Amino acid sequence: MKWGGRFEGYNQEAFRKDCISGFIVGIIAIPLGMAFAIASGVKPEYGIYTTIIAGTLISLLGGSRYQIGGPTGAFIPILFAIVMQYGYENLLIAGFMAGILLVLMGVLRLGGLIKFIPRPVTIGFTAGIAVIIFTGQISNFLGLQGVQRHEDFLSNMKEIFIHFVTLNIYSVGIACLSLAIIFIAPRYLRSIPGSLVALVISSIVAVLFLDGKVATIGSTFGTIPSTLPSFHFPEITWERLQKLLSPALIIAILGAIESLLSAVVADGMTRSQHNSNRELIGQGIANMAAPLFGGIPATGAIARTATNIRSGAVSPMSGIIHGLVVLLILIVLAPYASSIPLASMAPILMLVAWNMSERKEFMHILKAKTSDSIVLLITFLLTVFTNLTTAVEVGLVLAVLLFVKRMRDSLQVEKVLPDPSSKHEKVASHMVTASHDCPQISMFTIEGPLFFGDADVFERSLMSTLQKRPGVLLLRMGHVPFMDMTGEANLAKVVRQCINQGTTVLISGIQPQPKEILQRTELDSLVGESHFFAHTGDAINYALSKLDLDKCLGCKHFAFRECSTLSSSQQETFVQKTT
Repeated sequence: MKWGGRFEGYNQEAFRKDCISGFIVGIIAIPLGMAFAIASGVKPEYGIYTTIIAGTLISLLGGSRYQIGGPTGAFIPILFAIVMQYGYENLLIAGFMAGILLVLMGVLRLGGLIKFIPRPVTIGFTAGIAVIIFTGQISNFLGLQGVQRHEDFLSNMKEIFIHFVTLNIYSVGIACLSLAIIFIAPRYLRSIPGSLVALVISSIVAVLFLDGKVATIGSTFGTIPSTLPSFHFPEITWERLQKLLSPALIIAILGAIESLLSAVVADGMTRSQHNSNRELIGQGIANMAAPLFGGIPATGAIARTATNIRSGAVSPMSGIIHGLVVLLILIVLAPYASSIPLASMAPILMLVAWNMSERKEFMHILKAKTSDSIVLLITFLLTVFTNLTTAVEVGLVLAVLLFVKRMRDSLQVEKVLPDPSSKHEKVASHMVTASHDCPQISMFTIEGPLFFGDADVFERSLMSTLQKRPGVLLLRMGHVPFMDMTGEANLAKVVRQCINQGTTVLISGIQPQPKEILQRTELDSLVGESHFFAHTGDAINYALSKLDLDKCLGCKHFAFRECSTLSSSQQETFVQKTT
């Protein structure tokens, strides 16, 4: 995607539309940025810094015209675990390293590979993240005191149960008020985000009537500064790099998945097309810059991107304006944000978790009761009860293993013979019986890919026939779409055994990819160029020409007398000699 293409035909009217959409998305991003930061275990202002810096750079340098970037709910469990285990300073380094990895992924043109991550894996860990976010806000919703947050789900649930006696009825009231406004406000104030209206009204109610009775951002985290922090490059050591490589990698992978999914959603809404590799580079640069100003990792935000499009965005300028709007509000209104009750923000995050849970898709895959259902369920449970890194790794490995098994089960190697009663299928497996077979010509139909997962099945299927030393082995490979080097090795083993025992190998209908593999390994020369045929009929005629037909006529098992590939005179001769 060229720069000119992103702003092609840009004019004053387009700028006006971008200003409106940028302002709306900027307003939405403020409460979400603070809420995501708090849920990630860091101060709320760090979420705002991320929105301003990373959000602006993602729009400026990314590969999608409409992408809105910033902190997202998907990162919450990962970032919280890093903060708990390594500390905030190391979170900045991990985010910076993730940015470098994202840039490398873009430069190496790996953007398209993200599409190959199985859907059950992404749905599974997304639903798991939603559960973690939702349950993580229960204590703020109820106003519980003395609750300590842990990395694992069960410990956090235990904390809520133990401290339930500290329930604050005022916090519950504020949370319910905020939740009600989130649902009611859009009916009357369509141009103003319900979450923002909920924060403002519930905060005013708390200040006027419940001062000191509910926990606020100020009482928990201190006053929010009204300026951006100064540039600070974290101290990087080799020990830290080694320790943080795994967290950085999972941040990069998750960031790549989320940003490209968001870009795909934007493409579907606008009939545009993003540049996935450029998007990764833009995301990488943004995540390298944000930590230098205290920001946390960022990625494409699907909900904010969709809102940006619905609000009339024309170009990436709307995303740049959204960052400037957040910066302006930070400078002017930061002191007032300290009065926002934590209970007011809890319903916002709970609603974010509900919307991102992919509950309909989750149940759709689960009800199918296939191997994908197993991958989905295991990825989901591991995300909730262990961590996202383990869930993604196990989910991917399990998905690959189950896919290999499905492909293995799909391979069919059947011995066949001519079927004179069929007009369409010239050969069929049901023609092969104990009393109807041919010891001279063995013919097999192979259907399915020949690869490392099923190559041994192919070899075993032929071995019993090769022990009978037929004169000709004919392999019908018209339905073999793919062959890897393991499949080639097993085929080569069969070919060499045939050559050693004097059996001629013929291959018919081979497709381009397997044929190319045989040419590269020179197995085609071992088989013999003249032994490859486009059609099975031609291969059968060639096989019969290599046999002593008079000898075959004396064999009661000879099954080619009525083969449609034989000439009428040959068939007549067979009939005369056998009657």
